[in-house]
This record gives sequence, structure tokens and C-alpha cells, in this order.
Amino acid sequence: MTSLAAQLGRIVGDAHVIARATQLLVYRSDALPGLQRAPARAVFPGTRDELIEVVRVLAAAGAPFVSRGAGTGLSGGALADDITLLGLHRLKRILALDPIARTATVEPGVVNAALTRAGAPHRLHYAPDPSSQTACTIGGNIAENAGGPHCLKYGVTLDHAIRATVVLPSGEVVILDRGDVARDDGTQGGYDLLGAFVGSEGCFGVVVDVTVRLTPDPERVCTLLADFTRVRDAADATSRIIAAGIMPAALELMDQPTIEAVESSVYAAGYPRDAAAVLLIEVDGAAAGLDDDVWAVERLCRAAGARTVRVAHDAAERARLWLGRKKAFGAMGRVAPHLVVQDAVVPRSMLAELLDDIAAIGDRHRVRICNVFHAGDGNLHPNIPYNAHNADESARVHAAMTEIMTRCIAAGGTITGEHGVGLDKLPYMEQLFTADTLDAMCSLRAVFDPERRANPGKVVPVRACREWHGVASTRHGARAGETR
Repeated sequence: MTSLAAQLGRIVGDAHVIARATQLLVYRSDALPGLQRAPARAVFPGTRDELIEVVRVLAAAGAPFVSRGAGTGLSGGALADDITLLGLHRLKRILALDPIARTATVEPGVVNAALTRAGAPHRLHYAPDPSSQTACTIGGNIAENAGGPHCLKYGVTLDHAIRATVVLPSGEVVILDRGDVARDDGTQGGYDLLGAFVGSEGCFGVVVDVTVRLTPDPERVCTLLADFTRVRDAADATSRIIAAGIMPAALELMDQPTIEAVESSVYAAGYPRDAAAVLLIEVDGAAAGLDDDVWAVERLCRAAGARTVRVAHDAAERARLWLGRKKAFGAMGRVAPHLVVQDAVVPRSMLAELLDDIAAIGDRHRVRICNVFHAGDGNLHPNIPYNAHNADESARVHAAMTEIMTRCIAAGGTITGEHGVGLDKLPYMEQLFTADTLDAMCSLRAVFDPERRANPGKVVPVRACREWHGVASTRHGARAGETR
């Protein structure tokens, strides 16, 4: 009987199939190194037809699989546990770019920043800008509904996706749109199937190509850095700015441990090391009137207790300030060999109180918490650098993060804004959602993947899905109560 790896090799070429354990080591984790799973094999199609044929071979074999782009995810969502890993990074063509319609159609392996570079000659850019945008791919952004600092004003991936060609786990190829798009046959209207697909974390199928909106470059951009002697004051400034009716393009907060990590790294941005927190604020739009917004932001920051407010004088200074923010996660590699990152979203009005609570939780469990997050929309990112090989430290980190997430849920928040549920946040799903809601999620998943072969074990705990628990248990050998 021909092995699955051999069948896949006939489609993509033997050089693009990996089955040796030592070669698969690099795919054991994503950007959250504390979670690790070993794939059984990895296959890397290089064309649309190869991708579709690979999925059809996996369907015929009844083989589960996990799609993976650049592996920059932060929830363990692209890990394959002794099943096939389907790598999409070779599918990196920009198929079309229409500067008049302001759209682009791309393959899933196109890097986020590469799309913006392609639009630059037309004064267009792709607005969703995760911190990993120089590496992360559009296919991964679709899977996670990625955001980034500028999603405060411009919206997340879903707000920019128009249409996608998708290969379902069965091997069927379908076109998904928002339901309000005029189709080639002249019809319009229907279900927003693309809205269901974006953010499904690879559980509904695989993107073959996607058409996205491009955004015109603003006429003028101003970037400010305000520093504070208290984190609470920075959180208060955030609320004041939004309450004043000003909508910044981005409004980011970094606390002192994060500042120290950045300024001690190659990404040093000139942040004041003695500040308890800084706010990185960007306003953009028409040149006329923008100075009024800059002045108002500065006044509101000073009223909240800002020690200084600095305005970047040119593009180079702006880029330097943003480099420190974008590379903050990487800079924490100087602090410890491992990092756990969380992604709760809470009401903006609760930011100051919750940051105090997070600090107290860190002190109680004797762990160092570095906060760097999207303050404008309340998307917290508490990070704990630690040594995963130290059992006592790992236990304290896990206890602290569990307490933080529980506190955010109790404050009326949710467990993810952009990193996804993946494996990391599975334990909180039953705490956040009712059994009926989780069952509805499973029913929706079954429409796209009734056999649960696409990214099994992620997002929704099977034990919460009444109708599909038996199917998944029989198909994949799940033990009673196990999440698959």
C-alpha cells in the first residue's frame, strides 16, 4: 500500500514533503514556544492545483491536517499533533492588483507587508498590520482575523476581505463572499459565508486565494509619544482621547518592563527608560485640521498626567518609534528564553483598574509581567517572559495567566481579540460561553467540515459539543472528555 507521504510527493515533488522527525522539529511550535506538538509529516504545495489535489488526497485517506502559513501565531493554532501539516508559504503570488477598484487578489502565502509594498506605487496600502507583518501571511491573517495597531481606525482583516476561493476539507472548491457582493451571474445577496470563514482558525478549510480591499495612504500622518510616571495615568489618557471624539489611527500602551526590554535591544526606539508607561499615538487624514487633533491629543495627555509629549518630526523618527512597538515581543527574548502572551479584550473604561489587578497578580505569583497592547480598543497583551524548563516557574506563570484571564472575563471582557483561541485558550471557552453557544459553534463547523479533519483539537472543546462528540471520538480516537 502506498504511504500517504509518497502520494503527496507525487503531487508536489518529493523535495516538498518532509517525514523525517529531525526535519520536522522546526514545525513543533508557533510563536508561542511553550506549546509544542510534533507533526507526522509536512507537505508544501507550490501551485493552486497542487494545493487542491493535496486536500483531496487527504480527504480520500480520511487524514486530519493543519494549515500553516509563517507560523507567527500566538495561540498554538497551527500545531499538528501527529497529523499532516499543510504548509502554504510557497503560494505567494499577488494574482491581481487593481488601483482603480483598490483591490488585490493574492495567494495565502503572500506576506502582509509585501502586499503594502506592492500597493505603494499607487499610494495604497493593506491596512491590517499585525506586529509580525514583515513575516505573517495573508492566509494566516484570514484564519485568525488579524488586527494590529491600526485596526482601531481601519478595522481588522474581516473589514478588508471581499471574496475568497476556498478548498473545503472534502476537496470541494467554493467561492465565499460577504453576501452583499454582486456575483458574475448578476445575482446578489445571501449569507455572509466569508464572515463565518474569516477567523475560523483553519477549522473550516484552506484559502486558495483571497480578494482584499486596499486603503488609500493618508494625506498626512503625525505620531506622538507621551510618557507617564503612572500606568494608570496612561490608561486614563486613552479614555480621555476617545471620549473627546478623536479617533486615532493607533493608540498603543507600553509599560516600564516592556520599555526596558525594547531599549536594551537592537530595536531601541528612544523611549524614556524611567517612564512607568508610554502611549504611542498616531493621527492621520487630511492635512487641513490635523494639527488641531495633534494639539488636542497633547492637551488631553498632559491633563491625564503626561510628563512629556513628543511629536515625531519626520518619517525616520516615526519609523523608529514604531519599530520599538512592533518588535517589542522579539525584544523580550533578551529577558528570558520563553514567553507566554495573552490577548484579552476588556472595556476601555476598565483598563486602569485591570492593569492594577494584573500588576498585583504578577507580584503575588512572583512573575514579571510586561504589558504592550492596543489601548485604544482595550485589547490587552500581558506577556510573561520565563524559563519553561523550570517547573516551579512554569507553574507560577500558568497560575498567573489563568488568574488574569479569569479576571478579564469577570470584567465583561473576552479571551481573544486577534491571536485566536487555538490550543492556548481552550480552557476558557466553557467559562465564557454557554453549552448552547458552544454547540452552535460546533454545528457551524460541521457545515464546512463534518468529519472535523481540519485543524482538529482547536478552538472549541469537543466535550462541549453534544451532537459532534461521538463523531469526533470515533473518527479520531478521542478519549472521553478529551479535546480534539
